[in-house]
Amino acid sequence: MAEVDATHDPQLTSWVTAANAAGSDFPIQNLPFAAFRRAGSREPFRGGVAIGAEVLDLGALAAAQPFGGLAGQALAAAARPALNALMSAGATATAALRAALSEALRTGSPLEERLRRLLVPQSAAEYRVAAEVGDYSDFYASIHHATAVGRLFRPDSPLLPNYKWVPIAYHGRASSLRVSAFDVTRPVGQVLTAGAAVPELAATRRLDYELEVGVFIGRGNELGTRIPIGEAEQHVFGLCLLNDWSARDIQSWEYQPLGPFLGKNFATTVSPWVVTLEALAPFRAPWSRPPGEPPPLSYLDDAQVRGAGGFDLELEVLLDTPGMRAAGLAPQRLSRSNFRDSWWTVSQMVTHHTVNGCNLEPGDLIGSGTQSGPAPGEAGSLLELSGGGKRSIALAGGEQRTFLEDGDRVIFHAWCERPPFRRIGFGELAGTVAPAVA
Repeated sequence: MAEVDATHDPQLTSWVTAANAAGSDFPIQNLPFAAFRRAGSREPFRGGVAIGAEVLDLGALAAAQPFGGLAGQALAAAARPALNALMSAGATATAALRAALSEALRTGSPLEERLRRLLVPQSAAEYRVAAEVGDYSDFYASIHHATAVGRLFRPDSPLLPNYKWVPIAYHGRASSLRVSAFDVTRPVGQVLTAGAAVPELAATRRLDYELEVGVFIGRGNELGTRIPIGEAEQHVFGLCLLNDWSARDIQSWEYQPLGPFLGKNFATTVSPWVVTLEALAPFRAPWSRPPGEPPPLSYLDDAQVRGAGGFDLELEVLLDTPGMRAAGLAPQRLSRSNFRDSWWTVSQMVTHHTVNGCNLEPGDLIGSGTQSGPAPGEAGSLLELSGGGKRSIALAGGEQRTFLEDGDRVIFHAWCERPPFRRIGFGELAGTVAPAVA
């Protein structure tokens, strides 16, 4: 696991003054990566690093060759249109580049004059998904979400017998992954309305979001091999926010016996910025099971994972409706939860994914599943907050929701905060619902 080092020093400041502001998502202690270009241009995408309200252009920086050794090699990889080459370089190379960028961006750096010309305002940038994602798997790692959803469908037995033993996942659709700010078209599919004997083809009436953490794979493994639990994080590049949009009525009709299909594969959105595990080192959390719960099987158990396998990562969902925007009202928070409450850790998900010899590739994406907490206000989906559509959620201005309506904008934020360290943010993941295509 990455350790706290000089790059995490809370006293470090940057010559990019906005990065020093209290509450900034992107202080010099963070330095997350994205693939970007200037908005409206035909420039090629290339790697960028967030610092304050700016993007440091890694394509232009690589051309200047300011770093040698492993950091220089990693910088050259980061200059490409997607970050797969940087991800495949491995955790040691990523850490070397992050350390070099930290030195270059800190107050008093001799590179300030050269680098200042390479900054692009984030407001003037556009992004793509950080990697070319070959495969995407979505887990079901929150026991609080699984229990709440199971209670809606199986009140007498909310959790299936395997849940506490095996990290459950399904194979998602990589082709429909999009970056934040994408308009999600309301999907059409087969639904069976209450009391009907025959299904119909219709636009979903139960469109939902799922508050998730995304995990980008770094170095992969060969087909037929497995990644041991103690080495799993050496194969992880970083974390992002992920919204697995879900059509609950389509999903409930089709999911047996093979699981999610058209109710989920129409769109998944991710935040542009990927926060490295190195940046998150000060915010690790112990992982444990409550007394009386079954321990994980030996291949999913590790002393380091038990000691610091979790992440103290705060997550929140906000909703912004057309009516709220017209009235000049701010987006309303619907829920807040924490990734440390996940039943399974990132390491366990990666290890279980490969235990049968499945090969992961650099840039592959893993979703954590909806991250809900134990309290009612910590639910990561409208399905839970509305009790399956039975309870309306009161919004500012007098509106109500059970599920999403056309024009609704869903916003995710995430951050780590633990004194004396600087707050580390993930930026914003947002998406607006567009009407179904006739």
